[in-house]
Amino acid sequence: MNNPLLTSFKTPFEAAPFHQIKAHHFIPALESTISIALKEIDGITQQIETPTFKNTLENLQEIGTLVGRNSNLLFNLNSAETNKELQKVAQDAAPLLTRFQNDIILNETLFKRISYLYKNETKDSLTPEQFTLLEKEYKTFIRNGAHLNDDAKKKLRILDIELAQLSLCFGENVLADTQAYSLHIVNESDLKGLPDNVIETAHDIAQEKDKKGWLFTLDYPSYIPFITYAENRGLRKKLNSAFGKRGFQENKHNNSTIILQIVRLRQTRARLLGYESHAAFVLEERMAQSEKNVKSFLDNLNQKAQTAAKNEWNIMVNFAKERLGIETVEKWDIAYVAEKLKKETLDLDEQLLKSYFSLNNVLDGLFTIVKKLYGLRFIITKEIDPYHDEVKVYEVYKEGKFHALLYTDFFPRKGKRNGAWMTSYKSQNISQRPHVSIVCNFSRPTKTQPSLLTFQEVTTLFHEFGHALHGILANTNYSALSGTSVYWDFVELPSQIMENWCYQSEALDLFAKHYETNEVIPRKFIDKIKKAAYFQQGIQTLRQLSFAYLDLSFHDKNAHLIKAVKNHEKRQIESLKFIEDPPDSCMSTAFSHIFQGGYAAGYYSYKWAEVLDADAFELFLEKGIFDKNTAKSFLENILSKGGTEHPMTLYKRFRGKKPDPLALIRRAGLA
Repeated sequence: MNNPLLTSFKTPFEAAPFHQIKAHHFIPALESTISIALKEIDGITQQIETPTFKNTLENLQEIGTLVGRNSNLLFNLNSAETNKELQKVAQDAAPLLTRFQNDIILNETLFKRISYLYKNETKDSLTPEQFTLLEKEYKTFIRNGAHLNDDAKKKLRILDIELAQLSLCFGENVLADTQAYSLHIVNESDLKGLPDNVIETAHDIAQEKDKKGWLFTLDYPSYIPFITYAENRGLRKKLNSAFGKRGFQENKHNNSTIILQIVRLRQTRARLLGYESHAAFVLEERMAQSEKNVKSFLDNLNQKAQTAAKNEWNIMVNFAKERLGIETVEKWDIAYVAEKLKKETLDLDEQLLKSYFSLNNVLDGLFTIVKKLYGLRFIITKEIDPYHDEVKVYEVYKEGKFHALLYTDFFPRKGKRNGAWMTSYKSQNISQRPHVSIVCNFSRPTKTQPSLLTFQEVTTLFHEFGHALHGILANTNYSALSGTSVYWDFVELPSQIMENWCYQSEALDLFAKHYETNEVIPRKFIDKIKKAAYFQQGIQTLRQLSFAYLDLSFHDKNAHLIKAVKNHEKRQIESLKFIEDPPDSCMSTAFSHIFQGGYAAGYYSYKWAEVLDADAFELFLEKGIFDKNTAKSFLENILSKGGTEHPMTLYKRFRGKKPDPLALIRRAGLA
């Protein structure tokens, strides 16, 4: 078989030749490369030499590179450019890869060699990075069943395969429901309040579907503007209802049962490994350390935010009644009323603001900011094969040397899940530079306008680019410790700190330029953007906390008692909401972060990392947002180090102290 996945790629920088790769290539390639990797494992375990860091742990890092590369390709494409055939391949690949991981982790002889190293090597005999790797690998084996008896290991294998497949099913169901619905409008009067570019995009979508009028979908660039600006309250309700029903309808895509299965299997797995709950298992290897600490952190923020949130809600309710004629604010009114209130209170028109944030200008400005901070240069290339015609590829250079490949994928389409994320196609280690990708769902260009971003989309782009920098600037010896391979409640620091530059005049001047006149954004708008950062911070904080509390509740010691997902969700978050969700909507059934992504028992990480980024950026504000020494320190101690040392050690080396928890409270205006 002429299968490109069976060998290293003979391309510039060994970039993936996407157009040569077909769905039917994956399973044969995975089966073959897994077989090779397991034989290489035998090469380690059958040695008669005493285990050393070199002949055991370092050799282990070099095994299965093609397996990792091919699985990354498969699951990244399954998120950004999927179809029925690829989804079937992903379902078939999940048990293969899970068995492979378990064949390594549950290999008794291999574990004995690693255990020998763990007991006999010391910090003095290894570099800090080597010691961290040894500790991480040993804990990975222990935490994933290496110490179990044979019967327990068999149970663990079955659990892991079931969980891998259920997670894929969850994501497929959300995507199917998202794409199955569209709101078809034929009366122009129903478009009242919507911005011209949103209307134009909806018309283009309708034309693509051979329909007259306008089509609005559940993709974020279509959904968010509609519920924010459409004056037709009934249609806002209709679209919001469809959004809230994703994964919660009486069809084959209902995720309710899948959630209960995932939750119970995770708890069973945790208890099999000796933990009280999945949360206890996860948090053992987090900065937060325990469920108690996470709850204390969330409760403290909740206490700080409640008074402000209640006041903000009362203001919004009164405004809706007195100015908009809405007697009772419902879920489909919140974004609409909040936008009207913000416009009147701050005299800030988000649509007018968009004129200063064309995607191309923002991206160019972002490249300039990163060059000023870290000396990176981005050169677009046609030599690298993208996985879709809309994807652009950049060669990244630092000090004249190739440093990384960056793929950018910005617009929604069929086969691409909602949201925004950074991912990696090739990790960094001592012998290779990384290939990273940022994937977003921004508004497409229309026939009359370029892609214009809301300010929230601008911060989203900076956020994902921060993750990308964590990968691009990685400089470690081992992939297992490189880039975003860090504690999950530390991984958001590089992403969230980048958002801060969006609020600084010195940075905005570089990219916030009117797409028609090239006029730099006026100072009065910058002042309003800064004030808008404090707008409804209480309500926004409660919203994030509701996600974090709900996530934790699905993974605590009582998770097995959950009988109905909707009822459980309501009980967990009703104290953090001011209105009830409709009975036919459910947030949990589309909560991809925790049931498809890697944030199970970790959604609190966003708020946790906000404390870190607020505290860290105060140093940039003190020294200057483009201060070379501060940027160099952040690069050398945070971005380049990955997970080579404990995150608090790295953070204190950069900041000179532990993070101040009040930094977030000060920035949010909740003090």
